[in-house]
Amino acid sequence: MRRRKPLAVLAIYTLLFAPAHLFADLNVPKIFSDNMVLQREKTIPVWGWEDAGTAVHVLLDGQVQKTTAGDDGKWMVTFAAKKAGGPHKLVIEGKNRLEFNDVLVGEVWLCSGQSNMEWPVSRSNNAKEEIGAAKHPTIRHIKFGHRPAEEPATDVPSPGWQVCSPETVAGFTAVGYFFGRELQSELEVPIGLIGCNWGGTRIEPWTPPVGFLETPRLKDIADNLANLPAKNNNGKINHQSPLALYNGMVHPMVPYGIRGAIWYQGESNNGEGMLYYEKMKALIHGWRKVWNNDSMPFYFVQLAPYTYGGDPTRLAGIWEAQTASLQIPHTGMAVTVDIANLKNIHPANKQDVGRRLALWALAKTYGNSDIVFSGPLYKSMKIEGNKIRVSFDYVGGGLVSRDGEPLNWFTIAGDDGAFVEASATVDGDDVLVHVNSVAKPVAVRFGWSQLAEPNLSNKEGLPASPFRTNGP
Repeated sequence: MRRRKPLAVLAIYTLLFAPAHLFADLNVPKIFSDNMVLQREKTIPVWGWEDAGTAVHVLLDGQVQKTTAGDDGKWMVTFAAKKAGGPHKLVIEGKNRLEFNDVLVGEVWLCSGQSNMEWPVSRSNNAKEEIGAAKHPTIRHIKFGHRPAEEPATDVPSPGWQVCSPETVAGFTAVGYFFGRELQSELEVPIGLIGCNWGGTRIEPWTPPVGFLETPRLKDIADNLANLPAKNNNGKINHQSPLALYNGMVHPMVPYGIRGAIWYQGESNNGEGMLYYEKMKALIHGWRKVWNNDSMPFYFVQLAPYTYGGDPTRLAGIWEAQTASLQIPHTGMAVTVDIANLKNIHPANKQDVGRRLALWALAKTYGNSDIVFSGPLYKSMKIEGNKIRVSFDYVGGGLVSRDGEPLNWFTIAGDDGAFVEASATVDGDDVLVHVNSVAKPVAVRFGWSQLAEPNLSNKEGLPASPFRTNGP
């Protein structure tokens, strides 16, 4: 007499070999596809839709989870955390059967912002060589389509996950790709990059409601969320309205497992000064809330110098707000004043941008304590006669002029508040600033212009961020 197979074995057999054409109603978000990367060492949520009351079985790497679609058709299961590796197969069975192959487990990062994050590898420095060398089959990238929404959406258009190769990498986010390549080189695990970005967008549309509601300085936005997003003249959703891109592009992937986010944005909010700091707080806090991870890493790029026109100090106000955002726990900032193009708002050197973001992640998220991950950041000042001594954090191996020329873009002011060009010299881990015409100095500014490409850095080649000692 034949023994009956255990129920678990039967379930696995059914999931693996049931004919896919028998059913037609099961569906999942586009974030689930062949070649996907799942976040290692975190529980793995899988969700989708099916007719209400329908049993759903999900198989991942020999583990089976069962659930039933709710009254609204939504279902979700959660698998235990897994170590990096693969490939695995994800199979989902309800009234029909979905199968996703070549699934890896590794490190997943959200790559968001405006055009400098969306900027592709094909338009970056040494594009031909970079594309030809992009043979990294365990780096994967998914790109979301541009889609604003009035209400939180359940899905967003996407062609699915792509395996990194010379045939695919040209369209990857360049900053994300170079970031991910650095991580993989050091961590030796699969890397997943989620390209959720849109050129020219402000920060407000990317922010979830909770971010505005729990940031007191943004009460004017929070009080009007019920009336947003507004329509444009064509009767369509204005993609620049608060919530619009969170609803349409970010919400559909929550709670897909991610390690953290990298962010390159601010050009479209230029001129807001420290108000941008409040909006950064709202975005970061909001994303951490919706992913239920209060310590989710968030690493961002300080804007590069560019000839915006108008008030030459307007961009410096955004730099100041971005630097202030480092007060938010588990954040980091890649400074780019030395790799800019004053005539092009899209500098082509995305390699160093990605590498600098990766330094923060390797040091702060992955615990590599031997890495110098930041250039000098202003710490304090002390008046010494007719000079001001400026001290810095993150001096690394020491302060230097990156081009061997005298330090530039330092200005100094006395009681009259008039800033004049000053001499500056390295003195140990400090910089001494003075000018003979100011006998009693009170304040220093460094790189306080949209055209500033200052040469102060540490010996590791990471540039100092612009600052003013008389800041807000």
